[in-house]
Amino acid sequence: MSGAARPVAVVTGASSGIGAASARYLAREGFEVICAARRLDRIEALAKEIDGRAVQCDVTSAEDVAALAAAVGDRVDLLLNNAGGAFGFEPVAEADLAAWRQMFEVNVIGVAAVTKSLLPALIAAEGQIVVMGSTAGQVAYEGGGGYVAAKHAAKAVVDTLRLELWDQPVRVCEIAPGMVKSEGFALTRFEGDQAKADAVYAGVAEPLLADDIADIVAWIATRPKHVNIDRLTVRPRAQAAQHKVHRVTQP
Repeated sequence: MSGAARPVAVVTGASSGIGAASARYLAREGFEVICAARRLDRIEALAKEIDGRAVQCDVTSAEDVAALAAAVGDRVDLLLNNAGGAFGFEPVAEADLAAWRQMFEVNVIGVAAVTKSLLPALIAAEGQIVVMGSTAGQVAYEGGGGYVAAKHAAKAVVDTLRLELWDQPVRVCEIAPGMVKSEGFALTRFEGDQAKADAVYAGVAEPLLADDIADIVAWIATRPKHVNIDRLTVRPRAQAAQHKVHRVTQP
């Protein structure tokens, strides 16, 4: 298909992990993917690989979000609000409040800012908004206070937006993954401590991978326009619940 004929998808946080994988899967489905992230070198390489476009964007920057909207244009068929992250694993009594603010900025305010900025283009295209949530937005767990709170808030944004757009031709969906072994997530949470990051997945034979979530993104993106997937929760088979994970340990 020619560039003009392709539906347009915007993927935030596209420089690695679920975002990069989703950009690839959407491109395979025929989307022109606008890869948005802070790390310009990475998204430029990705955009070249998938015949898309790269726009440097920090979703916590009003100027960057405005520039993204300008670069995107007047029609967007799919917005994947994927940019997010967890920072720290302290109990609430020892909370790093700066990290909490950072988590709210990227996981909640960033989602709202990008959605608000691109909403006219989404309405014009009868498009779809997909927010990458988390099972942390459904169930609390020790050490996750700031991230749990932020993802609960992101879930609330999704549900409120769906109600407010009830008379508009825009679908609103949240994907809520459980344990995903993706590039950088646990390493970022533990400030580069590889041993702590590895311990998250220790003994789990088959955690979810970024490609598993990207496959779901592509499936949701290709449903008929009258079909809305409100929320899709996905965990690896080994994870029965947030606190109950089957791990195989060596004797």
